[in-house]
Amino acid sequence: MNSLGEKIRALRESKNLLLRQVAAYLEIDTALISKMERGERRLTREQVIKLAIYYKVSDEELLTLWLSDKVLDTVKNDPFAMQGLNKAKNILTNLL
Repeated sequence: MNSLGEKIRALRESKNLLLRQVAAYLEIDTALISKMERGERRLTREQVIKLAIYYKVSDEELLTLWLSDKVLDTVKNDPFAMQGLNKAKNILTNLL
């Protein structure tokens, strides 16, 4: 599983749920949840937490994928991405 969208699609399909059921739970349009599963739109942190509750999975797992997607959106085409990520990792390590 590489992205949050892939994960939430797999969870939905494993529970035999329709897009409209998940969309209704999140109080969003069916087309929007479809775009989220395809990685064309991003979920909010609150939506990710709601989905973790809905699917009865760890919010840590889904939030980690969500954050990873956000970081990748920002750095994926930058030639200095790895250097920047390594620097950020070092800073975070010292902060935590």
